[in-house]
Amino acid sequence: MHRLMLVEDDTQLSELICAHLERYGYEVHLPTDFQNVPEEFSKIQPDLVLLDINLPYYDGYFLCKSIRQQSKVPIIIISARSSEMDQIMAIELGADDYITKPFTFEILQSKVKAAIRRAYGEYAVQDINKVSAGALSLDTHTLVLTYQDDRMELSKNEYKLLKKLMEQYNAYIPREVLIEEVWDALTFVDDNTLTVNMTRIKQKLSALGLPNAINSKRGVGYMLALGGEADD
Repeated sequence: MHRLMLVEDDTQLSELICAHLERYGYEVHLPTDFQNVPEEFSKIQPDLVLLDINLPYYDGYFLCKSIRQQSKVPIIIISARSSEMDQIMAIELGADDYITKPFTFEILQSKVKAAIRRAYGEYAVQDINKVSAGALSLDTHTLVLTYQDDRMELSKNEYKLLKKLMEQYNAYIPREVLIEEVWDALTFVDDNTLTVNMTRIKQKLSALGLPNAINSKRGVGYMLALGGEADD
């Protein structure tokens, strides 16, 4: 049985979500003190967190960042905020998925199931210690990227995308393949979400001295080719 933590201050909605997920066999924990959510997270040690943004004391962005600093547990944001900027901010702070209110319980359950499957089930990545492409090295445990003597930390999503590119070095990977690598085929992801993550990866590679390491072609995808020039 997987243990979930639901951080939602709407009591009626919390009870409905809890009842629905428990019918599917999940153990759902609700925080009793919104001032100490990170502490309750440490005590509960859930397998997945469902997190609202508009909360008393601390908003969901702060809590997402706090949880991510101590754990790689999947985090799904559930919020009435539907703007692109809100979704991008959540992803950049470490969230794995974003559901806008109102939503159906079937969609919620499918996203929870997909996130758990990616993290712990049949699609969980069995990592070796390092992945290398030329002089570029990625530690699969610490999520640290190394080039020559310089090091750069990656977010979980940046790590998954770059790892895929490094494993198929010098070959174009379609955008849909990269999206499924991180977000799963069941999850709707705006195309701009991948672009945002790839832009951040390019910036980090540039900071390591590799400004043109990733090539992109419209209608084709992305390729890691150290020293290559971008097509667009």
